[in-house]
Amino acid sequence: MILVGLTGGIGSGKSTVSALLAERGAVVVDADAIVRDVQAPGTPVLAAIVDRFGATVLAPDGSLDRQALADLVFSDDEALRDLNAIVHPAVGAEIARRLEAAAGTDAVVILDVPLLVESGRDDMAALVVVDVDPEVAVERVVAQRGMREDDVRARMARQASREDRLARATIVIDNSGTRADLEARVAAAWEQIRALAPTG
Repeated sequence: MILVGLTGGIGSGKSTVSALLAERGAVVVDADAIVRDVQAPGTPVLAAIVDRFGATVLAPDGSLDRQALADLVFSDDEALRDLNAIVHPAVGAEIARRLEAAAGTDAVVILDVPLLVESGRDDMAALVVVDVDPEVAVERVVAQRGMREDDVRARMARQASREDRLARATIVIDNSGTRADLEARVAAAWEQIRALAPTG
């Protein structure tokens, strides 16, 4: 197994890069998708979130209202710590289970985690950083996801800086151009990743 980290700030296009790598045969372990799974209705994690934050974080259908929860935690350090204490152990356990399942194979496993640099994880063969100017990222998120600009900037403020991510990167994928530009850069990055495979 070749374990490769993939990260980038909000609005960088990390999810698009992740999908393009999956098309090339990578096994993607997507932390955001795992978060949604562990917070689904009927899970212990969702029950613990409601216990801590109240039923106002639930949508009418009983699912988690992610925006309502974000509104509570992103302006309150203690609330965010409490949320992380509920969610992170469950997500970490599921990531570990998926990595264990791929161990011993020759798969390229992409660990797609927004806060990978912040986590300090250092067991990866490479770290791919999707990079874009933060102002461009803000515009994209507001336009494509309908989030409020102040919410996007608050989330950015809690992520590693662009400089910190680039300092840790093994491979940088610049996503400031067109979709075709991005696909070409992902193709080049894939060749670099494949070259990490042990020979012999």
